[in-house]
Amino acid sequence: MNVLIVEDEKSLALEIADFLKSHNFLCDLAFTGIDASEKIAINLYDFVLLDLGLPDYSGLDLLKEAQKQNSEASFIIITARGAVEDKVRGLDLGADDYLAKPFALTELISRINAVARRKFKITASDILLGDFTVQIQSRKLFCGGGEVDLTKKEFDLLHYLLLNKNKVLTRNQLYEHIWGNILDDQYDSNFIDVHIKNLRKKLNSHAPTPWLETVRGVGYRISIEEKE
Repeated sequence: MNVLIVEDEKSLALEIADFLKSHNFLCDLAFTGIDASEKIAINLYDFVLLDLGLPDYSGLDLLKEAQKQNSEASFIIITARGAVEDKVRGLDLGADDYLAKPFALTELISRINAVARRKFKITASDILLGDFTVQIQSRKLFCGGGEVDLTKKEFDLLHYLLLNKNKVLTRNQLYEHIWGNILDDQYDSNFIDVHIKNLRKKLNSHAPTPWLETVRGVGYRISIEEKE
């Protein structure tokens, strides 16, 4: 998933980014509010980690702006401010969580995962997908008792489609959330099609995958019947 870290303390921002990258997140950094505003205007993010105490911008104003530009992003406020009113204002404006400095990076990843579970309505660590079992924590896929050999990006692609089950994701969305910002690379829309084709081939060698659908002219989705 794609994360924007908005933090003017560069050493802390870099430390957070290194930690999240080790947990398979993509990270963009913004050390000023202006830089963050520009990134939010052109890129899609799953999470925005936002320091309220920016030198050039009101963190709360940036939160409101970011919600308009990235309506589906989740926001975690990270700040040294301990005043209750700051916390309440941020949460009232739509932030998903609040973490006061100093904090342990392990707590940060736990907060991110908790927000993701609520956002995507994940209630179990193992998810059944047809004949397959997806183990979220270990990042492994099994079928009939055997493990399916997927590359890191193939698992990321399957996982992100699963998180957004029954929702059509465009090729651009998949590229940005799995590989990073389109403007940073020479983007080719066929890139996603090739990876989906390779993923399907691996999965179909174990069991049929009617749940992995191509929506012609738009993108892809995983369709799962919701149990009542």
